[in-house]
Amino acid sequence: MIKPIISAAQAAKLVESGWTITTGGFGSCGHPEALTRALKERFFEMGSPRDLSLVFAAGQGDKGERGLNQLAYKGLLRKVIGGYWALTPRLGKMAQQGLIEAYNWPQGVISHLFRAIAGGKPGVITPIGLDTFIDPRHGGGKLNGQTHDDLIEVISLHGKEQLFYPSFPIHCAFLRGTIADEEGNVSMESEASFQDNLAQAQAVRNSGGIVIVQVLKVVPSGSLPAHDIRIPGILVDYLVVVEENDHWQTYGERFNSLFTGSGQVIKQNDEKPVCLNAKKIIARRAYLETLKYKNAVINLGIGTPEYISRVAIEEGKSNFTLTVESGAIGGYPAGSLSFGASINPRAILEQSAQFDFYDGGGIDIAFLGFGEVDRNGNVNVNKLGKKINGIGGFINISQSSQHLIFCGTFTANGLEIICNNGELKIAREGAIRKFVDKVRQINFNARCRYVQKKHVTYITERAVFELIEGKITLTEIAPGIDLEKD
Repeated sequence: MIKPIISAAQAAKLVESGWTITTGGFGSCGHPEALTRALKERFFEMGSPRDLSLVFAAGQGDKGERGLNQLAYKGLLRKVIGGYWALTPRLGKMAQQGLIEAYNWPQGVISHLFRAIAGGKPGVITPIGLDTFIDPRHGGGKLNGQTHDDLIEVISLHGKEQLFYPSFPIHCAFLRGTIADEEGNVSMESEASFQDNLAQAQAVRNSGGIVIVQVLKVVPSGSLPAHDIRIPGILVDYLVVVEENDHWQTYGERFNSLFTGSGQVIKQNDEKPVCLNAKKIIARRAYLETLKYKNAVINLGIGTPEYISRVAIEEGKSNFTLTVESGAIGGYPAGSLSFGASINPRAILEQSAQFDFYDGGGIDIAFLGFGEVDRNGNVNVNKLGKKINGIGGFINISQSSQHLIFCGTFTANGLEIICNNGELKIAREGAIRKFVDKVRQINFNARCRYVQKKHVTYITERAVFELIEGKITLTEIAPGIDLEKD
């Protein structure tokens, strides 16, 4: 039962050409950095392995060289199926250049797919992705012309359309924990989230593959409490012990006890107020929506919505609970290179369990960003510029939440505002118009939402719109704003 302890270089040599691999971590948290670096170095030295397929839910990276960016080399990868791509721009560039087959699937679907593979199921059947660019009738989530296979199918179940995402074997998992015992039982007490580690390990084990786990140290068998084990030793083939420099809790911090809920709780007056700008104006107006609910469960998207939690702290009132796709419940989301962690969480679930809750309608209010909105209320957050952002959990959340609120500036790229005496003035208009006739890619289909008779609101710094009878309709104008001019 004693598990072999090998080096990262030895672990990399176990990976064979043509394999499908998956890696642990969520965004900027919990990635087994030493293992992916060793795989890159082996490829440089030996030219192998080649033609790997990579699957991830929330792509791990720092928007630079770390994380999955280390695997972005021609020949090393052949195909990538990923949910959130924004932190892995080097992979995105390969997709844009047609150097790999590339698919963008909803993050929650991929998280659930690990469990389906583990359970020997044919795949995931869900409405998530219908009538968006994920739907095979609208592109099937393909990111370039080199990606030909239609992997997703439209099926009918009890008279309703569903999407079927197929299972496939995964041959190797690079995962990470905090401590392992000699039998390979792995704890994660110092990690910011539990991610999909258990489901990934089960999926690979039941595919006949190998599971390799990076940890900080190995202790005698039986010395870890059973309640602390997140990956049982029966699923682990090899352990790799690394130095702390290869095991930062997030790409932004070596370790922050606030991310595990075990540190000194941040109080309301510990945080400095955010300077008044367009994003804060939007966040303050969005915050008012939370006051309409009692004990609401909320999800905040990336970008402008992140400011809402800061506004709540300034106001000293937070009659709601914030959640993050990574599995955190309570506290408020960390940003920048700690994306995926939460400060002062009250509970941390596995990512797949969080998406069970989300997909079933557990979110009372979702505050999401937007890149484009069209006259029918459709939203694009993914196909905007030259970068591939990836849809992440956006489709899961936007299709399933009870009240959906999109937050963003009315224009972008150069917008300047002035606030005086409670009135807003547009000093300089942004060069990019975000409200358009037709979005370039449908990531949120407003027609489906209208049919469901669920509330949709669009909040900008100068105006508020609502989805009324299938059309985006102006309902509020900020003081100082002129209807015709602005």
